[in-house]
Amino acid sequence: MLDALSPDEVVASVSRTGALKGHSRLDKVFFSSVFAGSLLAFACGTLLSTNAAAWYQDNAGGLIRTLSSLVFPYGLAMIILCGADLCTSSFLFTTVAALNRKLSWWRMLVHWFVTFWGNLAGSLFVMALIFGYGEVFSADPYKSEVISYANKKQVTPEFHMIFLRGIGCNWLVSMGCYFALQGRDLSSKLMGIWWPIFGFVSLGFDHVVANMTLIPMAIFLGAPEISVGLYIWKGIIPTLIGNIVGGALFCSVYFWYMHLMEVETLPFVKQKQDESQSENGQGGPHKDDIEARAGMISATA
Repeated sequence: MLDALSPDEVVASVSRTGALKGHSRLDKVFFSSVFAGSLLAFACGTLLSTNAAAWYQDNAGGLIRTLSSLVFPYGLAMIILCGADLCTSSFLFTTVAALNRKLSWWRMLVHWFVTFWGNLAGSLFVMALIFGYGEVFSADPYKSEVISYANKKQVTPEFHMIFLRGIGCNWLVSMGCYFALQGRDLSSKLMGIWWPIFGFVSLGFDHVVANMTLIPMAIFLGAPEISVGLYIWKGIIPTLIGNIVGGALFCSVYFWYMHLMEVETLPFVKQKQDESQSENGQGGPHKDDIEARAGMISATA
């Protein structure tokens, strides 16, 4: 038997986590988001340094992408295990909580807003102070790879392509968060995080917080074809919208619909409530019972 939470328990835990995050003090949410953006920036740096292999780029592009994709997930692993706030995971957690009426829609949107700007602040801090002025990528082949990678992300694809890649990205990131909650031990959580994140990087999808390091780094190094305006137009707007759709619609609505929506009306739930009423004189809704069994999951994103 697998030592993991059931899908019902996981989604209930997602709802509970989203409610806790949505009701947190905004100053804590902001600094947690800064921390998350900083941690993901380190993983972006590893991704770029791994990609800076000229022979592989020319002769085995798919292989070097696979290798860099295998190391990148340590960023999200650190974020989830630290309990920091990433706006893309917030699109999953807080949406499920709002749909489950554990969080108001206004608080959900506020949480999205604060986490986005906190992630941006943390990403730019590491990008400029540590990578930039630390001259981590100032010499070739690293400088060339940073600029080439950013061009492939911003200059080559059209707006709608980036939007669609953003959907696929946060669909997989949300699954990584889901699996992190499902596992009960550290190794299970790490394994659950690793493979969906590997998937989105290996497929070349766009993550709005990762782009906060990858594209500004190229601008810092003087990429001739990329400006701040282009980054906002094609690095933030379509990616952010796509990430929202992928996390909030493709994952959150599905999970809520399948595991939380009107769950009390199922026949076995009514039987459970009747038995509870006969024994204790009262009965609770099944979804609250699931949340109680799921408990507090410390490893959340």
